Amino acid sequence: MDAAFTAEQDEIRRTLRDLLARHAGPGEVRAAVRTAEGHDPALWRRLAQGLGLPGLALPEEYGGAGCTPTELALACEETGRALLPSPLLATAVLAAPLITALGTPSQRAGLLPRIADGTLTAALAVPGGSMAAALGLTGDNRSAPWSGGGRAGGVQARHGDGGWRLYGEADRVLDGHSAGLLLVAAHTGGYPRSRTLLFLVPTEFHVRAEVSGGAPTEVPTDVPSGTEGLTRTRLTSLDETRPLARVELRDTPAALLGTEADTADVCGALAATGHTAAAVLAAEAVGAAAGALERTVAYVKEREQFGRAIGSFQAVKHRLADLYVRVEAARSAAYYAAWDPAAGPLALAQALETARTVAGEAVQLHGGIGFTWEHEAHLYVKRAAADELLFGPVHRLRDHAAVRAGLFGDVPSRALAHEVAV
Repeated sequence: MDAAFTAEQDEIRRTLRDLLARHAGPGEVRAAVRTAEGHDPALWRRLAQGLGLPGLALPEEYGGAGCTPTELALACEETGRALLPSPLLATAVLAAPLITALGTPSQRAGLLPRIADGTLTAALAVPGGSMAAALGLTGDNRSAPWSGGGRAGGVQARHGDGGWRLYGEADRVLDGHSAGLLLVAAHTGGYPRSRTLLFLVPTEFHVRAEVSGGAPTEVPTDVPSGTEGLTRTRLTSLDETRPLARVELRDTPAALLGTEADTADVCGALAATGHTAAAVLAAEAVGAAAGALERTVAYVKEREQFGRAIGSFQAVKHRLADLYVRVEAARSAAYYAAWDPAAGPLALAQALETARTVAGEAVQLHGGIGFTWEHEAHLYVKRAAADELLFGPVHRLRDHAAVRAGLFGDVPSRALAHEVAV
């Protein structure tokens, strides 16, 4: 394993950091979260079309850069440092890999190029707000009742003469209020033979035109154009930089992602996506922790008490040194997970814990100003707390990793007992 970054990877980091320093300061972040989209559309277009962030890990045949998850993790480390509100996580980290893994050739050809160029954003909608369970981060998603069960609850899918129809609702859908495409996890088959499949629900109709030999040709996506019965409501969330929505489906037309013959292992695809997403999320949490620490170090150099900067006091130096060690350890774990996504859940647990600790210490070391809404320190606290609610908690991430590693004896029986207890 070569732990050194390539010149291209360093350039991605440097270019993105410079751009965000100019256009994603605390004032710009506060303004962006209050827009209808929950992010700055102009900055998103610049990130997508100028830097190609959504397509970093997509194959070149679909307009992507053909990079590895490492490049995407490095990019998200920088967006985490700035607490940037953007659809990058929901679109490129959660939705795009599922379309790549399960979609038909026409679905991939029609959707992935638009995701790569930033003109289409997507969101993964799972019932019950159970994102961590659905992605296999805190339990076995094949046995955990994260999707509501086939008898009742969750989102139900039925197939009729007019195609697939969905009925139910999903809460806490990341960027679900503004995404142009929803990937909805739904039950089909009826109880007791129910199984979970993924469905495509467009919130806007697009037919992408490509020029081939001078003549425009339509690229089919196998996605219905209607949005009847679909209601999306933006929720009040703890962290405004992570917009959440409730998605309600009332006999809504949808298209199966892939074909029934090729979707036998939807839970496996979700778990594989979850491991990579955990690695990227770990890098993003490390970026947020590093950003909070940098702001705190700069503050203690300026704030004076008893005629000297408080950063010169030995007790403050020790606290900052401890935080620095935590951040660097979490960064090492996140970088390793970007190389080996199987380590993603453990790296995410360490990064989330580090982000929570650093954010709390940042508030303390800022003193009275750190407790006010006017200061950006509380934004880091909210990000750390909200991410653990969405993708944790930390002890569940570690417990499931220990179960998978066989640290508690017989893995299948221990995993089943764990799921029943939860």
